[in-house]
Amino acid sequence: MNKEFLYTEIAGGIASQIRNGVLKSGDKLPSVRRLCHEHQISMNTAKRVFLELESQSLIESKPQSGYFVSKLLSVKLPLPEISRPSLIANNVEPDELISKVYENIGKKDMTIFSIGIPSGDLLPQAKLKKEIINATRELKEGGTEFEELQGNLKLRRMIAMRSLSWGGNLSENDLVTTNGGMNALSFCLMALGKPGDTIAIESPCYPGILQLANGLGLKVLELPTHPLTGIEIDALKKAIPKINLCLLIPNYNAPLGSLMSDENKKEVVKLLSENNIPLIEDDVYGDLYFGSNRPKCCKSFDKEGNVLYCSSISKTLAPGYRVGWIAPGKYKDKILKMKLLHATSSITIVNEAVANFLKSGKYEKHLHQLRKTLQNNYQNYVQTIAEHFPEGTKTSRPQGGLSLWVEFDKNIKTNELYDLAIKQNISIAPGRMFTLQEQFDNCMRLCIGLPWNENTESSLIKVGKLAKLIQ
Repeated sequence: MNKEFLYTEIAGGIASQIRNGVLKSGDKLPSVRRLCHEHQISMNTAKRVFLELESQSLIESKPQSGYFVSKLLSVKLPLPEISRPSLIANNVEPDELISKVYENIGKKDMTIFSIGIPSGDLLPQAKLKKEIINATRELKEGGTEFEELQGNLKLRRMIAMRSLSWGGNLSENDLVTTNGGMNALSFCLMALGKPGDTIAIESPCYPGILQLANGLGLKVLELPTHPLTGIEIDALKKAIPKINLCLLIPNYNAPLGSLMSDENKKEVVKLLSENNIPLIEDDVYGDLYFGSNRPKCCKSFDKEGNVLYCSSISKTLAPGYRVGWIAPGKYKDKILKMKLLHATSSITIVNEAVANFLKSGKYEKHLHQLRKTLQNNYQNYVQTIAEHFPEGTKTSRPQGGLSLWVEFDKNIKTNELYDLAIKQNISIAPGRMFTLQEQFDNCMRLCIGLPWNENTESSLIKVGKLAKLIQ
């Protein structure tokens, strides 16, 4: 067996036992020599196993004593409640609150927990700059010309190749590039919906989706959502007669970080296809998994072309590059018409640079490190919240992505907490941003995509102290 594969397989098996509770916090692991004997591996391979587990904050070493399961893993705060939105479509958008929070984008003197993107410090900026320069040199006319309508061929081929990791089996002809993930979603909604139509979404839901649906005149039906497993399938079944569209983030939904099971994904695809209701799938977080395997998508189970698969690099590589794509299935002609009307071409130089970055293998290396960092951050956030936030605070348990959902007692209003925190140059995302209904006033979303350092930790502690003041 390939040594590279062998050490990751052994590390993955131990990691699975830790996450499943077979190995508990404080348990001692086998020694390096014992691991060598049990698996018939070299000392170097055994040491790589422990280094891999350490990098994921799953274990910790003690001099002269060996390796032990990390104490961080013993911290498990209660889960937030399953959301129970009204099953009547509602459109009360918190415009002022969303504008107030998002005006903090780009401010360098502020700790921004409110915007769900990775910090530039976690991104391969120097390598990307080189790719931009190379693309300018290599492209005809320096990249000043329009691309073909469907998008950069090399980029579409690389995206198609990567779809094999989640069972997509796409070809370059199945894909249309867009100027970011929200642009992809907007093309889908404009192509398939009309004012007065009803769209089903998760609750809570990413604010940009709510604003987009509202702006297009759609009625939004929010579905009950479990913080671990996503939407309640029975609620979707009951909603079928009322809805014309469905938009879901099955993998690490923002803001809960929930992950739908393959069985539920398959059932949702079948249910919507049988009722001729298009499913728009937003998979921008799918590559940010904490476990050993990338989750499948709803598109993986799509046999009728009824799923419009949307994604981008905005949450993984370069938010400002605005590179996204759609695999629109049987709706491809409608999507191309939307792109012709509203964009004509994606950004030529940037798409070429990203295509080359993916082709070089640098993207996979970057993702590997980013996933480790985000998982470590999640554990550090929860540890800090457990120590410094009000008693009774609940947190989600994402298995990937960029979001941590925090639920306080009902008497703590996160709109008020935001106003106090912003005076300390700290921005949070109040829960009311993630719904069109009067709910989640005692909740907030924290982005875990910041470097974990003294400033991040102290800012999070300050948020906890401020929450105690208004308790």
